[in-house]
Amino acid sequence: MVRALGSTGIPRRRQGRGTRLPTIDSRGLENGIRDFVFVVSPDDRQIRPHFTTATDLEINAKFVIQQRRLGTAHALETAVNLIAGPVAVWACDSLVGRDHVESLLVAKEGADAVLSLLDVAPELVSRSAAVELEGDRVRRIVEKPFFEEAPSNTVSLPHYVFSRAALDLLPQVEESSRGEFELPEAIQKMIDDGDLVIGVRAAGRIQVSSPQDLLTLNLRLLRDRDEPSRVAAGDVGRHVELIEPLRIDEDVVIPDGCEIGPEVYLESGCRIGRGAVVRRSIVLRGGEVAADEIVEDRVVT
Repeated sequence: MVRALGSTGIPRRRQGRGTRLPTIDSRGLENGIRDFVFVVSPDDRQIRPHFTTATDLEINAKFVIQQRRLGTAHALETAVNLIAGPVAVWACDSLVGRDHVESLLVAKEGADAVLSLLDVAPELVSRSAAVELEGDRVRRIVEKPFFEEAPSNTVSLPHYVFSRAALDLLPQVEESSRGEFELPEAIQKMIDDGDLVIGVRAAGRIQVSSPQDLLTLNLRLLRDRDEPSRVAAGDVGRHVELIEPLRIDEDVVIPDGCEIGPEVYLESGCRIGRGAVVRRSIVLRGGEVAADEIVEDRVVT
């Protein structure tokens, strides 16, 4: 049951209809990983506080600053001094399920490096690093190849498990034609040195690189909730209708006459105007919906 008491009344609520989709899990944490190193930009104002003061996750979080965005190998190299043993490396904008993460960690027991692999449409190969395989062994990896130069339409996702020794190769990575220092070059050096690099295929992944990606992900999570919707609004006015599924953080004020939902997330620190209608949308911290405005299928920042 959704229960949200306002200072002047109790909002009506009803169940919205939505297609159930698979759950996305919190990957490494559910596989026993507790030590995390976050590589952040100099102007980061949210990642550090989110994973320290604003979280109830039982993790050991450390942070390093990448002064310039010079590629994945460069980002990992900035964190090398904080890494004592084997390391799992994840890009923040690519999400896979916990079962796949477990498969990567298990595979590492018999390899020097493990890559997460996915078959993609041929026209998408040039967006990633394509691989040449012999069974599950990676024989070659090519970063963002031209279509005609791709060894296959199997690509390496930005999810890896490396031995600590593999990190010693990072200083040898040269700047690419794209002006970046890229992990596939370090991986190719491992292959050339005779190290065992294997691939584990993922069932799929979710990319979160744009506002539309973020909206799609949040709608998916809201639709798949098994527990009641979370409504922790600080103040709810009269004649407010909350339509499940939805999530409303603490201290969000819902004025008179609003209709919120279905499939809506209101982050703490957003502002909602009187009589506003919000459907299938996210309103992030600092975002504002004007009085009587209708917001549908949007990310409001």
